[in-house]
Amino acid sequence: MKTWRSASIAAAAAALLALTTACGQEKGSDEPNGQSVGNAAPADGGYGDGYGGGEDAGAEAAAAKPAGQLAVWDSKELGEVVTDSAGFTLYRFDEDTAKPPKSNCEGDCATAWPVVAAEGAKAAPGVDEALIGSVERADGTEQLTIAGWPMYRYAKDKQPGDAKGQGVGGTWFAAAPDGKKASPAAEDAGGEQADPAGLSTRKDPKLGEIVVDKNGMTVYRFKKDSAWPMKSACTGDCLENWPVVEPVDKNDTEGILKKGFVTFDRPDGLQQQTIDCWPLYTYAGDQAPGDTNGQGVGGTWYAVSPQGKLVGAPK
Repeated sequence: MKTWRSASIAAAAAALLALTTACGQEKGSDEPNGQSVGNAAPADGGYGDGYGGGEDAGAEAAAAKPAGQLAVWDSKELGEVVTDSAGFTLYRFDEDTAKPPKSNCEGDCATAWPVVAAEGAKAAPGVDEALIGSVERADGTEQLTIAGWPMYRYAKDKQPGDAKGQGVGGTWFAAAPDGKKASPAAEDAGGEQADPAGLSTRKDPKLGEIVVDKNGMTVYRFKKDSAWPMKSACTGDCLENWPVVEPVDKNDTEGILKKGFVTFDRPDGLQQQTIDCWPLYTYAGDQAPGDTNGQGVGGTWYAVSPQGKLVGAPK
């Protein structure tokens, strides 16, 4: 690929013009179109924003409604998810216990996360009936359990198929048919491991949609870098903590902005991928896919939106 460092003056001029168009003067706000890119870590015990209640929850949330005939919804993002007879997602709470079954969601928490009554609940077709049970709450209500885990709805889910409670507070998750946390299958329909894109996106429960590399590791930007001219302020020892994202073919991406998707030839000889001409990095402190330990480090490192914007950075 011809880059702005080409030796030929003519080629350099053409490449420079292309980069000017791709990376040029369209630098406005560093947040994607003024849209929300995620929520800050909750300070409410993990129940959700204001316990997820308020006027949205209403008095009807207080009554435990039976689940009826359970069903399984196959979500592309979440995998197999248990729903009630009306198609509403059922959730489990990490601060509960399954052995023995016990609910630790009371008061305002139970307003945000209405209890699912066990009365009349039937296992979804093909799911072991033995997994269905109940636990008696302090008020005498028999709450539905799946594999020992108490089940809840989320007051902000307004229609079948909603899963707005997924990941709230890092403690609430849609329930799978076996009572575990719902998660997408690791294999494709042919039984072979899916080949992930070189760069793609994932929905983080706190940050919203962010860019990840082919290994599922979070991708970051450095506030001290610049996109025009392309320049990295992370050099030397900095690169040990923040390795560069190596070049990725445009066709090997999913959901990523293609404008300004060019390779940066660094002065140190490394080649680094950019989005919207911003250099990209991963973080050595992230140990597994889904980690976001680099978010906000030093007030200068932030996850990247699909448009190449800083996610969650103060304006």
